[in-house]
This record gives sequence, C-alpha cells and structure tokens, in this order.
Amino acid sequence: MSEDAPMNIGAALELPFAAAQRVLRMQTKLHCWAAADRGRRFDDLFNLVADPCFLAVAWTRVRENTGARSAGIDKRTARGIEASADGVVGFLEQLREAVRSGTFRPEPVRRVEIPKASGKVRKLGIPTVADRVIQASLKLVLEPVFETDFSDSSYGFRPERRAQDAIEDIRMFAHRGYEWVFEADIAACFDEIDHSALLQRVRGRIGDKRILGLVKAFLKAGVLDTDGTTYDTYTGTPQGGILSPLLANIALSVIDDHFDNHWAAHRDGSARRSHRQRGGATYRLVRYADDFVVLVFGQRGHAEQLWEDMTDLLAPMGLRLAPDKTQVVHIDEGFDFLGFRIQRHNQRGSNRAYVYSYPSRKSLQTMRRKLKTVTKRITHQSADQLFGQLSRMVRGWAQYFRHSSASQAYSNIRHYMWWRVWSWLLHKHPRTGKRALWARHHVRRWPQYNGVRLYDPTTMSIQRYRYRGSKIPTPWATSTVVPA
Repeated sequence: MSEDAPMNIGAALELPFAAAQRVLRMQTKLHCWAAADRGRRFDDLFNLVADPCFLAVAWTRVRENTGARSAGIDKRTARGIEASADGVVGFLEQLREAVRSGTFRPEPVRRVEIPKASGKVRKLGIPTVADRVIQASLKLVLEPVFETDFSDSSYGFRPERRAQDAIEDIRMFAHRGYEWVFEADIAACFDEIDHSALLQRVRGRIGDKRILGLVKAFLKAGVLDTDGTTYDTYTGTPQGGILSPLLANIALSVIDDHFDNHWAAHRDGSARRSHRQRGGATYRLVRYADDFVVLVFGQRGHAEQLWEDMTDLLAPMGLRLAPDKTQVVHIDEGFDFLGFRIQRHNQRGSNRAYVYSYPSRKSLQTMRRKLKTVTKRITHQSADQLFGQLSRMVRGWAQYFRHSSASQAYSNIRHYMWWRVWSWLLHKHPRTGKRALWARHHVRRWPQYNGVRLYDPTTMSIQRYRYRGSKIPTPWATSTVVPA
C-alpha cells in the first residue's frame, strides 16, 4: 500500500505503525500551521476525528490505557468489544458512521469515588469505551493546535513534559532571587470550570462548529452517580475522561497568559531590575494542571497581593482558590509541590545556601502506608510474589524522586520495608525457626526467594535533572514532515 493511498479501518488496525505515521504527519502539519499564524482559527477539522487512521490510533490508546478494563454505563469493556461478533472493526465502523452522520451522542459518565489519604474522596468519571475513543481522536486533532499557545511555564498533562521539569524550574528561579512563594491550589477544578468560558477559549482556535458541538456534547453528557441517579452537568469536565486534561489546560491557560504578559513587559534582565528598583516585583509561574506556584522577586506584600489577583482572574472561569491549600511562604521555610519538598538551606559542612528538593514527608508516609497495606497479615501468596509486588511499587517511587536529594528517604523506606517483610515472613511461617527463615530468604544480606530479590531503593542512582527551560520539544516539532 502506498503512503498516500487511503486506508480503511481494517487496514489501519492491521498496519498500526503506518496508521500512526499518517496521524503524526497530519498532527505535524496542524502544529506548524498553528505556530506560523497564532491568530488562525481552524474551520475544517471534523473529518479528521472520524478518519480511519485517527480512530485506529485512538482505539489503540484506549485499549492500552490502564483503565481499559473499566466499563462505562453500558458495561462494555475494550476486551469485550474485541471478543464480540462484530469485533473492533465493526465497532469502529459503526462509531465512525454515527459521528459522520451527526447521530453520535455521548453517554453520561459513570462516577466512582477513590479514597484519598486525607480521608476525602476523588470523584472520577468513567466514560463508555465509544466515548473514550472519540475523545482520544478529538485530542489527537486538538492537542497539536493548542500546544503552540500553551506557556512554557505549564507542565501538567502535556506531551514530553514531566513533574521534574517543573521542580527544576522552581529551583532555578528560587536560586536567582525569587524567594517568596505563592503556593496555590484550585478548589474542585475539574468540577467547577464554567462551560461557556471554556468554550469561548476553544473558539479562539477552532472555528469548526461540528468540533465545537462534540466538545460541548462531552461537557454536557451528564453523570450517573454512585446512587444510580443521573445528573446533568452544567459546569466542569469529568476527571477521568481522556479529553478532560486538555480542556482543563485550555481553561487554566488564563493564568499562564496573565503571567506571560507580565514577563513580556519586562523581558530583559535590565528592565526587570529597573522595575524592581522602582518598588515593583517580577513573577515566575510554574503550573502543573490545577496546582501552581508563583515565585516572586520582591517583598512579601507582592506575594500576598496575588490572593486578590488570582481570585479576580479565576472568577470568570468559574474557579476559586482552595483556602486551606493556598499560602505564602519564603523559600527558606520550604513548601511541598508534586510530592517534593523544596527548601533552601545551607549545604552541609559549609555556609553556602542551595535550593534543595527531596521527597516530602507526605510522600514518605504514603509509601509507608502502601507497604504496610501489602504486608499485612495476608500470607496466601508466596514470598517471591510479594517481593515482586513490593519491588514494582518501590522502584517506581524511587524512580520518580531520583533527581532529588533522596538518599535519606531511600534509606528510610529500605529500613521500613525490611522490617515489614520480616514481620510478614514470621506470620507466614509461625512454626519455622528464625534461623531457618533467615537462611531460606537470605534476610541477613537482603531478602530474596526463588530467584526474586526484593528491590533495594538505596541502589537507585541519584542524578541531577538537566533543566530544559523553553527547549522542551513537542512530538511534532521534531518530526521531519514538512507541511504542504
């Protein structure tokens, strides 16, 4: 099949790499066109949402997602669709025809409540598989366009960006004199976004009324609550939907634009110094989804003023600050962000002050709580199964913090995990002597069984993260495709 020959859904599913490359080429064109003309509104994108290649790639992403086993209100799962008589091809063809004919209507999302460590619950909305596929296809079309407008200071739910970029951004600017920190959290962000205000921002780039209609339909789809009652949705975008993070970033870009405009007014270093000498302040925003900090080079009063400024800025979007999670602190006091503790203090053995990041106390407590849950007196599984489960948990946790000053935290978790495993072994083998247990599971050196060795977090290599600033590439800017 030639590169330019049209593909049907069956061919796109059978040739996933070729389908993905076609999608990438089209995304690259959209991204380049949007970057070349920041005022351009795209009026003909609807056909891409129903394009066989876009639907095939969207299906693959939905199928490979960790939530693929969860069913929406229609009780269908991705695996069930694969096993059905029509199969995936029949499912996608019916879905494509419904979208193209205008008969597609999103179903209400099924609400589930996930307990949080604070005792509260996080409300997630689980769409049907069909809705997830269309949301994923919509995201494939819209994301390359809006990525050109998003700020360098925004890191959450964006391609090629990660939490460590945000942490390094904070460390660098704090080291340069931005010592006051306005640490903020938006209350119930995903539940309270004003639909009209959000759609108005989407219209800034998208002129295709059918695309806007699809976005609005997902926003208004409704919720099937845990008590079996269906509610209409007048605000918010359900947490759990594939499209929701992108829509939230579009809504919250009002914050980014505000601080980017302030930064642009004092673009070079001499202008910023002159502004501060006249009693003003300069600001650096670092945002990760609905959590953000504003670093202030100025006085505490400048940071305190941000309470009022942010309240006025967020109100038109239907949003508000969470008072219990918003505060003004000095960098020497330190604060928690994205699981890290960020604080300036003297380097051990010298008088030089540095801004350090390391796992927060809450992160340590959460990890210890998970280890305790897994190693409670439930001893039906074998030791090698337990060691594998614990290793996956702890390795992922250690990997996340490996660019921070985490050696002490790693030692803490290592010590705690050893005692939890030893206690578990004693309860699993109450009639076996301790010496025999030590020998069988190599406890004195480090626990292992049947060739499975418990992961030791202190073996994780700690490396300083390289600050990337405004040079973080997108998946499309690095493509070799040249737009027509």
